Amino acid sequence: MVLNDIKRTHYARQVDSTLIGQQVRVGGWIEDIRDIGKLAFVTIRDATGICQVIVTGGNLQTALQAPRQSVVTVIGTVQESKARDFPVELKASEFAVVTEALHPLPIDPTGRVESAIDKRLDARALDLRNPRVAAIFRLRSAGLKIIRDALSSQGFIEVNTPKIIGSASEGGANLFGFEYFGKRKAYLAQSPQLYKEQLMVGLDKVFEIGPYFRAENSHTVRHLSEFTSVDIEAAFLDYEEIMDILEKVVRKIVIEFHEKFKPDLQAAGAKEISVTKIDRLTYEQCLEELAKEGEKLEFGDDLSDSALRRLGSLHPGFYFVMDWPLKLKPFYIHGKEEDLRLSKSFDLQYNYLELASGGRRLHDPVKLRSRLAEQGLNPATFQDHLKAFDWGMPPHSGWGLGYDRLLMVLTGEQNVREVVLYPRDTDRLTP
Repeated sequence: MVLNDIKRTHYARQVDSTLIGQQVRVGGWIEDIRDIGKLAFVTIRDATGICQVIVTGGNLQTALQAPRQSVVTVIGTVQESKARDFPVELKASEFAVVTEALHPLPIDPTGRVESAIDKRLDARALDLRNPRVAAIFRLRSAGLKIIRDALSSQGFIEVNTPKIIGSASEGGANLFGFEYFGKRKAYLAQSPQLYKEQLMVGLDKVFEIGPYFRAENSHTVRHLSEFTSVDIEAAFLDYEEIMDILEKVVRKIVIEFHEKFKPDLQAAGAKEISVTKIDRLTYEQCLEELAKEGEKLEFGDDLSDSALRRLGSLHPGFYFVMDWPLKLKPFYIHGKEEDLRLSKSFDLQYNYLELASGGRRLHDPVKLRSRLAEQGLNPATFQDHLKAFDWGMPPHSGWGLGYDRLLMVLTGEQNVREVVLYPRDTDRLTP
């Protein structure tokens, strides 16, 4: 083997007893060095795990002088180890420092010395060397694949709608606006809602996973200015049928995480979550339950944070709140035919945390224009959207799921910034 060849033959987790007597090349960063005189024990970590290397002879000074977290390549022979934590180790024949880490480092990436989350986010790339943090983002990736597979298997096709839009969708609240080539006002999309509804004219069942933007001037552990949303829309399905789809997707993620990704869940420090059947509560049932708990709300009141916390204590875990008052929902939500005060809508909650919102949509262009006017919105502003409804719009339903919040739940994190690589909020615009 040639040491300056950057291609490794094995990752750390692949170095096991089946390779005893074989020569391998690994690459990673130095986590620890233990000098015992004529030899040193060096632990090398890569994205998959850790291995122990014995360094002697001419390689010894190279290893001892290398700062921890420096990137190295090692050629060595696999042999049995007497160390408690390493059944096998590498006896190095070649040890080279590829790039040195400049000390002092801004954080301790091993996690032994805790750092405040702001310091960790300022050095996020280095923070990813912490096995707990890296596990979270492996789970994040795995969850997205599970969702894509689950929806594709049910006949949904993945789409990509614009993130730069020319009108204030959904009423225009909390939008980031900017000048578009000095000619007109443009906005960053806060959801794909209007576009995914238009797609029902021809594509029948669609989903999108993408970034969206909300200019809410609030700084909490569950809000971000840029977030990832999973959205679906389906023609000829009513709202309870798409609730079923959402329930299946959530259950599939939970089950597969515990069946296939348990080591990452454990590394992330997540508690086990089980999902059987998700309770479905009507808005009016919630009012009744809250009244018994001393939280009295009138019909038409939104459920406050304190009310949702009380509901979460009564229904720990996932639960739906459905059949909300129509006046609390956006203009495109369909009313219930049997009670026009109510809407065919739902929210998915985990304890007090809202994870998803959805419902049946209005497909009748006359009723849609009427609802816009009722909510004080100018139908002319939505001209590009409304014309699709004049071409023959099928009845349809959909939902949007806040993926970052779902990851909070599944990993047991209390701050949404822990599950987003480079979070954006009212204070953070870099790195």
